[in-house]
Order: sequence, then C-alpha cells, then structure tokens
Amino acid sequence: MALNSVKETGVLVVGAGPSGLALACDLARRDVRALVAERAAALFPGSRGKGLQPRTMEVFDDLGVVDAVLAAGGPAPVGMVWRGGERQGEHRLFDPPEPTETAPYTTPWVIPQWRTQEILLARLRELGGDVTFGTAVTGLTQDADGVTAELSTGGTVRAAYAVAADGGRSTLRRALGITMAGESVDPHPMLVADVRVPALDRDHWHMFPAADDSGLYAALCPLPGTQDFQLTAQLPAGATPDLSLDGVRGLVAARTHLGADDMTEVRWSSDFRPRAALADRFREGRVFLAGDAAHVHSPAGGQGLNTSVQDAYNLGWKLGAVLRHGAPDTLLDTYEEERLPNAARMLGLSTRIHRGEARRGAATQQLGIGYRDASLAAETRERLARDALRAGDRAPDGPCGAGTLFDAFRGPHFTLLAVGTDAELPPPDGALLHVHRIPPYEPYGKGLFLVRPDGYVGWAGEDARGPAEYLASLDLKRP
Repeated sequence: MALNSVKETGVLVVGAGPSGLALACDLARRDVRALVAERAAALFPGSRGKGLQPRTMEVFDDLGVVDAVLAAGGPAPVGMVWRGGERQGEHRLFDPPEPTETAPYTTPWVIPQWRTQEILLARLRELGGDVTFGTAVTGLTQDADGVTAELSTGGTVRAAYAVAADGGRSTLRRALGITMAGESVDPHPMLVADVRVPALDRDHWHMFPAADDSGLYAALCPLPGTQDFQLTAQLPAGATPDLSLDGVRGLVAARTHLGADDMTEVRWSSDFRPRAALADRFREGRVFLAGDAAHVHSPAGGQGLNTSVQDAYNLGWKLGAVLRHGAPDTLLDTYEEERLPNAARMLGLSTRIHRGEARRGAATQQLGIGYRDASLAAETRERLARDALRAGDRAPDGPCGAGTLFDAFRGPHFTLLAVGTDAELPPPDGALLHVHRIPPYEPYGKGLFLVRPDGYVGWAGEDARGPAEYLASLDLKRP
C-alpha cells in the first residue's frame, strides 16, 4: 500500500519492527486507528532478536499471538563447547525454572525475529490494520492538536500522536533533537548471520571459543522451524567484517572445525559494534520513542527486543485511554516515567552479562519489572509483608473460575479482582472494567486488586470505593 494524499489517523507508528507491530496490534484491538509507515519494502529479513523472554510471552498471550509463537519456535538449546574439533561437553547458559501457576512461561523461547514480525503482522491484519511499506517519514511538525508527517511517497499524514519505532538510528528521534547517551560495550565488532550448515547437528547451541588467549568466539545456534543457524562471531578490534558468502564461509572455517564448503548458504548477514545507549527522554510533545529508537542494547542476555515490546505494551493502553476513553493527555507522561528507568536497568543488565559480570537468570526474564514508585501505583494498605504483592507489581497468573487469571486479564480492559473478600463490588462496565471474585490465593493475599490493561496492579486495598475512585482519577469515559 502506498500513500500519495492526505490521510488522517489516530496514531502514526513509524517503523514495523517488533515494537511498532506490537503497538499497532494493541491499538487495533482498542479500535484506535493507526497507520504504520515502514521505510523498507518488506519486513526485516534476519533472525537478530531471536530470544523471547517469559514476560514477552505473557504479552503475546494477551495480544493473541502466543500460540503461533509457540508453534514456530522452541526452547533455547543447551550449549555445546568445541575445541580442536572435539566436543568438550555441554554448557548451560541459564538454569531454567519449571513453569508455575503464577508464571506459565519461565524459559526463553527461541524464534527468529523475522518470524516474530510475520506473526505480529498477520495478527495486525486480522484486527483490521496493516503496514504501509516503502514509505519513510521525511518531515514532521506538531501543534497543540496533533502531528503532521510528510512522506517519501509525496503524501501527508495527520495524526493525534506519533511513535518513533524506527530503530537505533531513528531519523525521527534525531529530527526531534532528542540526544542518546551511551557507551561502547566491547571494542570488538560482531558479525551475525543466518546460515545453513547441514553438516552440523541441531541439538545444541554450538560454541567455539578461540584457541588462543584472545577471548574471541563464534557460535552457531539452530533456529527452530527453519533449516538455519544464527552465526555470531566476535572479531578483532578494528576489523571490518566481510559479509559476503566467501567471507562468512572463511570465518566459519577459521573459527570452527567445519570446512568452508560445509556452510552452503548465507541467507542474511550484518555487522555491529556492541553498545548501550539511552535516549534522554521518551516524549517530545505528541511524539514518543519506543524500542531501539529509545534504547540500544548489547545482544547479551536477550533484552533488546523484549524491552521494546514492553514499551509498546505500556504505551498502547495509555494511548487507547486518551483517544478512546477521553483520558487527559497527562496520562501519557507516565509512559516515560515508567519505561525510561526500566530501560536503563535492562541496559545495565545487558552490559554486565556481555562483560561476564552477571549471569542470565531471573532478572533477564523481565517478570520482576514493575512500577511501584510511579504515579499510577496506588497502594492503600499498611504494614504489608516484605514479599506481598503491591500496587505497581506484575499481576501473577493463577486459577480463576474455569480458566486462569491471564484469561480474565486478556483484552483491553481493566480487571478488578476480589481475592478472599466479600466486599461489595462495582458492576462490570463493558470494555472498560471486568470484575472477578476468587477464593483466597497466596500470591495475592487477601483484598481488592485493580489490574491495569497491561497486567500490572494499579490499585490495591480493602476499601470497595477505591477502584472506582482510581478509575475516576484517570477520567476514563465510555467511547
């Protein structure tokens, strides 16, 4: 689809990467019109962000794509260390916990990024949306009522808000004058490629440490649902990666026991310098930054794509509240308030893992991310136990009637849970508020919990008037 005239929409999303597509899906199910403009002629072709963390799987459950993601991917394989052409033994990158009632997804799920994006695009189209490919934003102005974007096709888009989800080299971020402070994580350039190596088994994540003391390495990870491996290789400082078929073949032959001819195909290749960078703000007027446009991670620990999806999930319900339910624009200030500190923490974690200062563990799952100290967290109880669930925390899963709490949360609404209490409850309010009573449940304790559309507890207490007062403070109205 190409645009060559003036078009009006609710939100202009610039970029069809994971954050842009996830945001567009969330907006579409809220009946918020969004136009996704993607500079490229097609979706990103590589496997780059191949690891989905448990919290991202929960988001995808809510967005209606988790079954497709599960079918197309697989658990992260156990590592196999090689030296001199001999297997040295298995190496576990992390210790996978068992799924529990409160967290049905507990291990990283490997799926090539291109496939994740295909699944999100298919879901967007099911919801009535689409992506406008081959369309770059060449200029953008904003006023008190909205933004006007000029497009490379010669058309113009008028929108209430715009979201820059156009990657680490975001042209929209630069046009807004938002700076990005960062550091080099590693002086060694990296090569990443999708390759085919029929001679290598697909049961392990094959790791090839350098034979000398240089510390350089190469690795080949099988990509589920494909015949491909993702090759990652660290190169000497100052080297220029050769991304050609012969260049990648030569690298594999030099770093592994495999011959150059064992690698039959290079399907995609890229090079990058590992760095960590964070935008100094995530909002400029009516324009927001999301994903790599707001934060750039080292690939270690698999946090970049996942943090990007969390951005979209946080911003989506807030844009919906403003555009569909008449909430004040100030609600959108909480996007930066909540997401910027969390992105900073995830950047620090990625950097420590890259440098060998931290191990992949509970923190990389992103299940512990929360917003306790943010303005939307209203905790009204006193003298709580140290490990008690509080306002701002992720709402755990568990049994609810014939299904689960995640079933109850699924959708664009708020959810009021009455846990082990007979308190009088407000009636449900269509698409805005769903109400459920459940018996005492240890992860929640006892009381009332108002769960936001993104699965975090917004209000917690015992006064039955509290949830209505909280919603009234957001000034939400029926569409």
